Amino acid sequence: MSEEALLDGRSLDLATVVRVARGDAHPRLVEQARDRMTASRAIVDGSLERNERVYGISTGFGRLAEVYIGQSRRRELQLNLVRSHSSGVGTLLAREEVRAMMLLRANALARGNSGCRPILVERLLEFLARGLTPVVPEVGSVGASGDLAPLAHVALCVVGEGMLDDGGGPRPTATVLAEHDLEPVELFEKEGLALINGTQATTALGVLGVSAAEVLVESIDVAGAMSLEALKGTPSPFIEEVHEARPHPGQQTSAQRLRLLLQHSEIRESHRFNDPRVHDAYSLRCMPQVHGAAREVLAYATRILTTECNASTDNPLVFAYGEGHGRIVSAGNFHAQVVAQALDFVAIALVDLGSIAERRIERMLNPDLSGLPAFLARDPGVESGFMIAQVAAVDLLGEMRVLAHPASVDSVSTSAAKEDHVSMGMAAARKLRRVVECLEYIAAIELMVATQALDFHRPLTPGLGVQEAVARVRGEVAALEGDRVLTADLERLWRCVRAGAFAGIWASMPEPDPAEFVDA
Repeated sequence: MSEEALLDGRSLDLATVVRVARGDAHPRLVEQARDRMTASRAIVDGSLERNERVYGISTGFGRLAEVYIGQSRRRELQLNLVRSHSSGVGTLLAREEVRAMMLLRANALARGNSGCRPILVERLLEFLARGLTPVVPEVGSVGASGDLAPLAHVALCVVGEGMLDDGGGPRPTATVLAEHDLEPVELFEKEGLALINGTQATTALGVLGVSAAEVLVESIDVAGAMSLEALKGTPSPFIEEVHEARPHPGQQTSAQRLRLLLQHSEIRESHRFNDPRVHDAYSLRCMPQVHGAAREVLAYATRILTTECNASTDNPLVFAYGEGHGRIVSAGNFHAQVVAQALDFVAIALVDLGSIAERRIERMLNPDLSGLPAFLARDPGVESGFMIAQVAAVDLLGEMRVLAHPASVDSVSTSAAKEDHVSMGMAAARKLRRVVECLEYIAAIELMVATQALDFHRPLTPGLGVQEAVARVRGEVAALEGDRVLTADLERLWRCVRAGAFAGIWASMPEPDPAEFVDA
């Protein structure tokens, strides 16, 4: 049974967004939020009674803000807005992405600065509870004036139009609503704008991407520990004193993870005091510094996204001060620049994780660097072993490096130059999604290669955490006894990486003895 998540517009965290997106939690609107929304709506109603000229309520939108809309057509204006802005194209957003987007828009409205009735939030939450997912194309937002097209496709389902998926594939919304005994919602003044004017598509993809990236960093620490053992590297650069001397929290965390994973290694003891090497290559020695840098970026992005998840991002904003007093202000909280830049930064950090992982893969497969059979083949020459697995990693890394170019530095003027600077936040979010997927595959390749390399050191055993990782890999993929098609193996490991199968290994390890990691 799924847990309940209280929705108040102010305290949503990223973990809850992920749980709701996956259907593991269901949100409920709290009364205080309902009261704030009602008070906010009263300010809009007061403005309507006074027939004031207010953007998006009694005027058109964007460049058409100069056009005054009479009272008799203001609700028609809101419906037309939703219809006209439902112009997305391309691949459909995944179910989890749309569910996250609906939750975030509902939470933004629940803050009580949007001037809409609670029924809009209730309908979005009803969709979530019943597993009704609007069909939303992924292309159509430039990340300013909100994620207009993606959110409009959600709003279209609220009013009974568009396409809705209840688990059996996309069907006309009107048909699905009728089967669930739900009536379309008639939009009042300001409410179409309230539904579509926000950063929630960019933020939804960002939350899911950053959450997956946090799992990935843990997995890359595991893969790196395995590679270190396979290459008979030393864990001495990971001792606590080194990282207290440069106390970046992310670096310290990665070093601690590596110590936990590498403790009690027979492989390490076999070369501890008689190895002529002074130190290892950077891809091994600098894992805490590089992996930790990604952790720092993720911590920054988490802070940005948490704030954005609990922000009012539409326009105009409505502020209720009590007893019917308030104001309506046209401003720019819909501009997603801060989110776009954070997501671009995460993509850059993940590309560097892919780069260092690929270098470790190459070292294990290159006999001049590893001291192991070429490409870890049992019969090199007749067999090619993991030669093309590394090629696949390089292909993935090449794509990731192209995707590392930040979308947020670009801007194209839209809406007849009224919206003349945009964030390209949705492009940044889509890039991040693909970068995460590429890195998951590279992690899977490193895990598989390192496991095979460790086989050549038997009967010596690696560190406790590495042993557990090897067991998990071998539970999915058999040792390479001769050349075979590796695609199915890599796809299985990729799914394991995505599910977090390697991310929590460190947590079950005992606290290591610090003296164990000192070479002399």
